[in-house]
Amino acid sequence: MAQQARAIKTRRAILEAAATVFAERGYERTTIGEILVRAGVTKGALYFHFASKEEVALGVLDAQMLDVPLPPRAIKLQELADQCFLLTHRLQHDALVRASVGLALDTGATGVDRVGAFQAWIDEVSAILTASHARGELLVHVDVADTARLFCGAFSGVQAMSQILCDREDLAHRVSVLLQHFMPSICTPALLTSLDLTEGRVGQLAAEYEEQVLRREQDSAGDTHG
Repeated sequence: MAQQARAIKTRRAILEAAATVFAERGYERTTIGEILVRAGVTKGALYFHFASKEEVALGVLDAQMLDVPLPPRAIKLQELADQCFLLTHRLQHDALVRASVGLALDTGATGVDRVGAFQAWIDEVSAILTASHARGELLVHVDVADTARLFCGAFSGVQAMSQILCDREDLAHRVSVLLQHFMPSICTPALLTSLDLTEGRVGQLAAEYEEQVLRREQDSAGDTHG
């Protein structure tokens, strides 16, 4: 258990160090040596977890994905809003997630596959919209594939603008505004009023998510000791 915990800690340290250097110098100019120095680990430790700088970058990109899934909601479109609100919180409070999004938007990072991160997000949104359509939550004109890409692009633009203008201090408000404009264009009127699209939901979801992560870690520790 102790060895596994150390390995997890080392991997996280490498990713956080790489994220910092990528943010400072850009992916192309970053070297493995700089990541090693910043992380305070040996070359052998890094290559135990990652075969190359690109694999490190892919690990950083994966940081956007949730450690545990959000619980299902009575209205599927609320899950879409909740994903955005939780990502908002993580962008404001988790340096690794900020670096992950920054790397995904780094047009100079030609040596790493940035398509995968975006496509995974688009696919996740598409899955929610497909389930929403099956439940009759969507207006009849809504095209799932086009809507998923529009939604992901809109969120990316809003968070980038918030970062530039105020270091994302107003991101919860901006995302709330985005959702309040976006949802009426796709959601049936009967369900629209049941959606919580207020910025106060960010804090609620953050607490709920952190509790789920803690519970999973406790369960995992219990299984190991058992």
